[in-house]
Amino acid sequence: MNHVLCGLAANPALPSELVDRLIAIADTDLACALAGRADLSREQAVALFSRVGESGVQLAYEGVLAAATVDPAAHPYTALALLDQGCGRPEWAHLFVADPVPEHREKLAACPGLPADVVETLAADTDVRVVTELALWTTPEVAAGLAEHPHAEVRRAVALNEATPPDVLAALITGEGLPPARRCLVCDRETTPFTHDPHCPRPDCDLPPGASCDGSHESTVHAIQAAALSNPGTPTAAVVGFADHPSMTLRWALAGRPDLPPRVGARLASDTIPGVRADLAGNPAIDEALIRVLAGDHDPRVRGRLALHPRVPLDVLTLLARTSRAGATLLPRIAAATPAEIMELVRSPDPAARMLLAHRRDLPPAIRDALARDPDAKVVKSIASHPGLAEGQLRAMADRHGVQVLAKVAANPDATPALLEHLTRHEPPVPKAFLEIARHPNATARALLACLEHQRARPRAPGHPALPPSVIEELLNDADGRVADAAAANPSLPPAAMADLVRRAA
Repeated sequence: MNHVLCGLAANPALPSELVDRLIAIADTDLACALAGRADLSREQAVALFSRVGESGVQLAYEGVLAAATVDPAAHPYTALALLDQGCGRPEWAHLFVADPVPEHREKLAACPGLPADVVETLAADTDVRVVTELALWTTPEVAAGLAEHPHAEVRRAVALNEATPPDVLAALITGEGLPPARRCLVCDRETTPFTHDPHCPRPDCDLPPGASCDGSHESTVHAIQAAALSNPGTPTAAVVGFADHPSMTLRWALAGRPDLPPRVGARLASDTIPGVRADLAGNPAIDEALIRVLAGDHDPRVRGRLALHPRVPLDVLTLLARTSRAGATLLPRIAAATPAEIMELVRSPDPAARMLLAHRRDLPPAIRDALARDPDAKVVKSIASHPGLAEGQLRAMADRHGVQVLAKVAANPDATPALLEHLTRHEPPVPKAFLEIARHPNATARALLACLEHQRARPRAPGHPALPPSVIEELLNDADGRVADAAAANPSLPPAAMADLVRRAA
């Protein structure tokens, strides 16, 4: 990959005539960068597609390639991408449904708005991959019919499809009312009974680890149940019995359902698998009583998910902030706090409560300023990037708490050029602060030059428009491809330098 040319191809200030010249010499990597340009014209898209046919799919999804410019026989995946976008020609669906390449029919099966006769043909396809793909995306009526398909893998796809009717999903869980499946991916390939070795040494084997079939297609039946349990359209009555199922996977799928009855939630709260309890903790259906039970869970994943619950009581949330990393970001419950609750939090003697509030970015100035003066570094770190803070307040934070808050101070949108330069001189240096400075719109050339001296910030600083043009040109030759790429994409790169890069490449 030519990092400089790829960076240049993404440069928003690149003149249109230079875009044309890059198209004329494009390879696959360069075409990818050019296809993503927001200002690429339809004429340029056609020229790029003519030069690098592999760019057609990306151009189709970018919306700059018309069906009239595509030959489906020569570029089937581009034509299928246009069909997927609803921009292909109607006759293409009939062309691809008879295509001898299964992958083309499989891609067609995922396209929306297909003619009824095409869907009927796809549903009867001899390749199970094609029918499975159709089952994932098709309409309720077609999904209901495919639930009786003789291949269990197709039924699994029907169970995943959220358009599948509820009564069909319930039947897939139990198998009642459906003819038994006759095949699965395991017995298609192996003599049964067979259990796939989780450490299978065969490089061409794509069976899932542990997949098994003794004639009842048991591993795929299990996958069908898991899919239906995760499907929000499956009736509640059909799923509640799985709370005591021996399969961890099925209990886990049940734990996140928003229609979970309280008694089932209480049962899952004592599950031996932390992942089940964690998904239960994040479930918006659980009540306050269960929230308080889960707040005492010994696993940090459970407490972390509980902190994201939109109705967690503030006293529980404060406790969670003390015992986990829950206070590292703005939480939904804090974002929805009422004015009275905001006052309660800011006056709390517990720094964890004040830290939670400090992540909000819409606080009244008086409350924001009070938190900026807080004696606890974690509170100050949380408020430091709040807009509206004056330079003096930000400097005071940095002086009082040093490395603990420096990166967040540098990320403040109102940090002045002088303050950012001041932060680059802090001893000891803070790598994260240089990262923030390197992308800050107020960063000066002097601050950016300091960022270039630090390993983590060096790949980011060359893309900043405040960097002197002469420095940007020097960085085009940097040994680090990321640095050269960012420099070439910098809109402050002189047009003469852009033209010279294209001339040399040509």
